[in-house]
Formats: sequence, structure tokens, C-alpha cells
Amino acid sequence: MHHANHFYGHANIMATYAGLSKPPRIWGYLQHGWNILDGFAHGTNFAPGMPKFVWSDSVRRRGHALGLRNYSVIGSVWLYLLKVHPELATPAKRAKGTIFYPFHGWEGQHVLGDHGRIVASINEHETGPVTVCLYWNEYDKPAIRNVYKDAGFRVITHGYRGLHWRRTNANFLLNQLRELRKHERVASNRLSSAVLYGASLGLQPGVYGDPMVLENEHPSFGGQARIKRLWPELDQPFVPAAAARAFTDTELGVDHVAGPAEIREMFRWNS
Repeated sequence: MHHANHFYGHANIMATYAGLSKPPRIWGYLQHGWNILDGFAHGTNFAPGMPKFVWSDSVRRRGHALGLRNYSVIGSVWLYLLKVHPELATPAKRAKGTIFYPFHGWEGQHVLGDHGRIVASINEHETGPVTVCLYWNEYDKPAIRNVYKDAGFRVITHGYRGLHWRRTNANFLLNQLRELRKHERVASNRLSSAVLYGASLGLQPGVYGDPMVLENEHPSFGGQARIKRLWPELDQPFVPAAAARAFTDTELGVDHVAGPAEIREMFRWNS
């Protein structure tokens, strides 16, 4: 199983949905985050003939335009998590305030930017209590974490996504679901998976503030300029509900969710 299939506990969620106690090896590559290119990280070394399981048909079309094949559109793992936990698929009765996700880096690339400017943007647009969710590598840096704590925000992390089959938090996405539904709004300084996840629950989304810069970001993704050009209606502090729903349903692949038996067949879990 490619190690990225485990990110955020995705393989475990799919196994639970398919009726298995633990995940066997997935025969293929599973998209692990919202992606504006072919569904996968730049430079992914695909084994010839192996399936690529992606969220949406737009990802499949872009992959085909790049000469890639063997795509299967199955919807996002997030949607399968909501199937596994239907009792958590809407905001909590006492939901309040905003959860904000600053754009983050990862082990191989760091984010360059001023977190103080993000605090200023949050204070400009949010009135209720604010939770700031940092990715683990920013959360582990007191200098970054304290910028938000000193502003009076609650600061959390959902855990470690895993890398090369190590330290994977199998409950990462479930932790995210439980936190999102405590809030009325979800926001970020970039359009991202977290914004889509929150909008899918009915949270009012927002995208605003300094988008920051990803160290050595590959130009094939087009950067923030491409995102703003393709989806200008989503680049505002208060995204209209209708626009958020249409975009979220398309990009998460609501119409492509497969049944448990289909997943077992596609992932070669029947044997």
C-alpha cells in the first residue's frame, strides 16, 4: 500500500466503511486532499497500470489531460466518514464561533508568512469565539502557536497525519469532524480541504487573509492566482451558501460515492 493512502487515517476509514476491522493493502493510489491538478502530490511515482482513486471527475479530466490513465472517481474519504458516523454529519446543537485553519506546510516544505497578519484578519471578520487549528508542524513551534494564543484564540491540532507508515493518527479525520461541528463557521487564508469539509456540514465558509507562500511550490499547480481565477466567488470572507454547496458537492464528489461491496472490489479487498 502506498504510504499516502494512510494519511489522516483514510485507509482505516475506508476499511470501516467496507465492513473490515483493519485496512488491507489498497490496490492503487488514494487521493488524500483537495487538489487542483491530477489529484496527487507533484512527483508521485505511479506504478504502471495501478488505479488512481480520486474525489471528482474534474480531477480525472485534468489527469487525462496530463496523459495519466486508470482513474476511478469514488468521492472523498470525508464523505465515507460521514457515512460511518451519520450522527456527526451536521453541526452540534450548541455550535458557535469560527474554526480557522491557517495554510500549512509539511515535512518537505515550509510555509513562509506573517501569522500576526492572519490574527489581524481574523479579528477584522470574526465576532464569536475563535478556534485556530494548526497543522502539527506549526503547532509544535511555540513561536507560532503563541501568536494565536496571545490573541485570545483557542489553539488546537487534529494530530499527526503520518508519513511513510509511521505515527499515523487513525482518528485524524474523525477528530476534525468532531471539532468542525462545534462551530458555525469555517475559514482559512486559502481555499482548502478543511473549508470544503466544514461547508459540507453546513458551516458558513470564508476565505480571507494573507495566503502565505509555500516554500518551493511547484508551478504546475498554478498557485493562488489560478484558484482565484477559477473560483472567484469562493475567495471572500463570507461565501454565499449556494455557491459553497455547489462547489463542495462537486469537488468532494457527492455523486460518486461507492457502496461497501464496490469499495471492496475496487481496492481488491475481497481476497
